[in-house]
Amino acid sequence: MEENSESRTTATADNGSNSDSSTSTLAYDKLFVCSAPGLLTLLEIVFGLLVWMLIGGTEYLQVPALVWVMLVSVVCWVLTICLLLIGLVSGRTRFPQIPWNTLDLCFNSVAASLYTTAAVVDAASITQAIRGRHSYNSWIVSTICAFLVAICYAVSACLSFRSWKNQR
Repeated sequence: MEENSESRTTATADNGSNSDSSTSTLAYDKLFVCSAPGLLTLLEIVFGLLVWMLIGGTEYLQVPALVWVMLVSVVCWVLTICLLLIGLVSGRTRFPQIPWNTLDLCFNSVAASLYTTAAVVDAASITQAIRGRHSYNSWIVSTICAFLVAICYAVSACLSFRSWKNQR
């Protein structure tokens, strides 16, 4: 009886050591943050965060059009954070079966289009605020940030298109 439990312990220890020796392909990719797509992604996250924080801190529910701006900014911000995390841990090399260049091109193009409409809606909604109030100032700055994010996504879309074209 002691022999069986001893052999089980040895077998378990051997299996455990074999799994520890395997290496993961997920690793921090510091070059991604220094690349143009990585820097643009960081800018998209910062400006996108500013857009929804500035609008979220106001009475935006009183202006129904700003709900669209909030929807666009929060959804794009969350998806951009996901793509940043994938880039930071070299997830693109871990899952080569995913067409990353096509995915980037589609996401950045759609995000640029949506953010452009959101920025225009945000700018048009400023007229409904009283000048000098907190909402007015926040909506002015959020409009500027929304246009900056739209530009960042448009540049990202151009870079993605270039990568996608070179891939073919």
